[in-house]
Amino acid sequence: MADSTVDQDQRRIQRYALALPTRVEVKVDNKFAWNEITRLEDISAFGAAFKLKRPVKRGRLIMISLPMPRQLRCYDYLEPQYRIWGIVRRCLPVNDAAGGQSYAVGIAFIGKNPPQAFIDDPSKLYDISDREDGGLWQLTELADMPDESELPPHLRRHTRFAIPETLVIEMLDENGDVAASEVTVTENLSLGGASLFTSFNVESGAFVRVKSERLDLSIISIVRGKRVGEDGIIRLHIEFIDHLFPLEGIE
Repeated sequence: MADSTVDQDQRRIQRYALALPTRVEVKVDNKFAWNEITRLEDISAFGAAFKLKRPVKRGRLIMISLPMPRQLRCYDYLEPQYRIWGIVRRCLPVNDAAGGQSYAVGIAFIGKNPPQAFIDDPSKLYDISDREDGGLWQLTELADMPDESELPPHLRRHTRFAIPETLVIEMLDENGDVAASEVTVTENLSLGGASLFTSFNVESGAFVRVKSERLDLSIISIVRGKRVGEDGIIRLHIEFIDHLFPLEGIE
């Protein structure tokens, strides 16, 4: 009987290379969400891997829907589409066969429903830790500046580099039209976000677009924070939404 239980657990932990059609739903905050249809790279009872056209930040909660094999499910065994929430554990840029770029994403499943804190504020990021009752894992809210020194590089949040990069920042109105723009420079920069100087008095949650003429690049971004430095100049902390910033040769 014990051997049978071990075999069953091993089957659930084993990853299967199943190219199942999968709908991925990402809610960045209460105003901005997007979804994409993709195919799995592999899956187990505890997580899945797939590629997306847009990046997603490590620690973000996302939901996937797919015709998951019943032996790997924890609930809804008779439903044609299995809907389950997961936490993003990695997101790496990869080049596809056509010469374009996509993102290899790996998630760990967290269950049928997200925590109430996520429902209240979908912009929150999370980590997973061991459960006191010996279960698989539990969610914890991720600190703004977590200690990731013991994590391998591909699992860390994006390192910020104190490099000045000239950008154009465009303020977007509710229709997505440009309301104002200015040329600025970054205080620091990473693959997934930046701190930049601005004369705009913008609140958290506002959408902006940043452009780089040098790189011929345009990225939709969301303002995550604002602070005034000792020099009296406003810094905006932004998260890149639909692309990562190319930092080849820096990281």
